[in-house]
Amino acid sequence: MRDPRMSAIGKGLRRRGRLMREAVSPPRRNLNAVPAPRSRPADEQYTAPRAPRLVESPVFVLSSERSGSTLLRVLLNSHSRVRAPHEMHLRTLHVELTRDFTAEAMKALGLNREELEHVLWDRVLHLELVRSGKDVIVDKTPANTLIWPRLHRCWPDARYIVLLRHPGAVITSLTKRRADPDHEAIRAEVLDYGERLEEARQSLDVHVVRYEDLTADPERTTRGLCDYLGVPWESAMLDYGSKDHGAFRPQLGDWSSTIKSGRIRPARASHPGVELPPRLGELAREWGYPAE
Repeated sequence: MRDPRMSAIGKGLRRRGRLMREAVSPPRRNLNAVPAPRSRPADEQYTAPRAPRLVESPVFVLSSERSGSTLLRVLLNSHSRVRAPHEMHLRTLHVELTRDFTAEAMKALGLNREELEHVLWDRVLHLELVRSGKDVIVDKTPANTLIWPRLHRCWPDARYIVLLRHPGAVITSLTKRRADPDHEAIRAEVLDYGERLEEARQSLDVHVVRYEDLTADPERTTRGLCDYLGVPWESAMLDYGSKDHGAFRPQLGDWSSTIKSGRIRPARASHPGVELPPRLGELAREWGYPAE
C-alpha cells in the first residue's frame, strides 16, 4: 500500500521541477497571434471644458529657428510692462496620469490630460508674470509655431506675433550653426516651419514682423509692436544691452556673440548659393521676399 504522504511529496517535486524548467526555458509564444485591441485611455475619451485661465491673453512669437526671435525677445523684455523670458518650451511640458482611476478622478473634476497640461502651462506663465511685476507676458519659443492650434485652444484670446525671415537666410544660418549639417534635412525643417507659419498667418489675427525690418528700422518696428500689445513705446527698448535678460545659452535661445553684444546688428542675407525648394520659394514671395 502506497504511503499517501510519499505520493504528495512526489507530486510536489515534479511540480517544482516543471517550474524550474520553465524558468530556464519559458514556454514559446505564438508570434502570429493577433493582440487584443487596446481601448483608448479614459483621459483620451473625454473632452474637458476649458478651465479658467490666470493669464487670459498671453503673447506668442511664432517663428522659425534662426529668425531673430531672441533679438525680438530682449527688445520686448526691455519694456517696463512686458516680460519676455527665455524659451519656455511648453510643448514638452506634460502631465502624466499613471493609473486608470486617476483619469476617472480628473474627469469627475471636469479635467482631462490636455486640459491639465493647459492649466499647468497657464500657471507657469502666470508665475513668471507675477515674479516680474509686469502685466504682459511673451513666450518666443520657436517650436510653439508647430503647435499653434493647441495654443489657440488653450488661450482663445492669446495674441500672436509672426516673425518672418527670408527662408534662404534661415537655411544659411542653420547650416552655419550645425557641426555636420544635413542640407536636405535643414531644407525640410525650414519648409515645415514655413508651412506652419503660413497656416497661422492665414488663420489667426496676427501682427507680422520681418526680421530684416526689425534690424533695419528697430524704432519703427517696435513702435508697431507696442501699438499691437497696447503699451506705450519706450526708447529704452532699443538699448537692450543695458538690461538683465538672464543667461544666453543653448536650448534657451540664441547665445551667439551677436546677441550678447547688446547692440542691434544688420540682418545677414542668405548665402548666394542657397537654392530654395519650390514651395519655400512660394512662401518667400508670399512674405514679400525675392525668391530667385
